[in-house]
Amino acid sequence: MEGWIIWLGMAALLLIVEVLTQTMWSLCLAVGCMASMTAALCGLAVEWQLALLVVCSFVAYLLLIPLFRRRHNHAPGAGDSRTGMDALLGRRATVTHEIRPGECGRARIDGDNWQVRAPGAGRVIARGTEVTVTGYDSIILDVAALNDNQ
Repeated sequence: MEGWIIWLGMAALLLIVEVLTQTMWSLCLAVGCMASMTAALCGLAVEWQLALLVVCSFVAYLLLIPLFRRRHNHAPGAGDSRTGMDALLGRRATVTHEIRPGECGRARIDGDNWQVRAPGAGRVIARGTEVTVTGYDSIILDVAALNDNQ
């Protein structure tokens, strides 16, 4: 059997493993196998083919890992993986029913109407005021007026 067919088969097998496991090493080894296949087609000795496998796999690792990390970190939602109530922390809301000291009011975030309170505000926060979510207790959000945060 020709050497290049073996390298091609190994590359195909490693690509299948990569699709199933997403380990990245199998992709790098597949790149090395393709380089070795090219060397076999050019008539280089098996020692050169193995050397190319090692070198090209390592170079592929050095080039591909940072590329995929950078791409993964720029994916939508990659920077902030908070969910549930924690995802509301730091978000801006608009007061829909005024918030009186010691009482709850209501505010809208992304079309949802939440019960809110402003601990420590000491004054009425009027309807239409922009607030920031600072915390929560059960389903009641703690907010602060934007001018109080700055």
